[in-house]
Amino acid sequence: MFNPPNSSQNSGSYVDLLKRVTRRVQQNEVDNQLIGILQQVFERELGKENIVLSRSERTRLFKQVAKAVLTDAIGKIGDTK
Repeated sequence: MFNPPNSSQNSGSYVDLLKRVTRRVQQNEVDNQLIGILQQVFERELGKENIVLSRSERTRLFKQVAKAVLTDAIGKIGDTK
């Protein structure tokens, strides 16, 4: 990896790179964007079902659906080469 002279960070360190990129992704609030997308699709699909749920039931169902979807996505990330 190219290391610019007088770099204040060890740019060649994988751990440092991981920290910097992770911090930048978190600063872009990707987690909130993912949750927003999940919420929109959840609401649309729940509307198609035409079922009335209490607020607590709706929240519980969303959490379970989101967890299942994200768990599946993490598994797919692990499967990439």
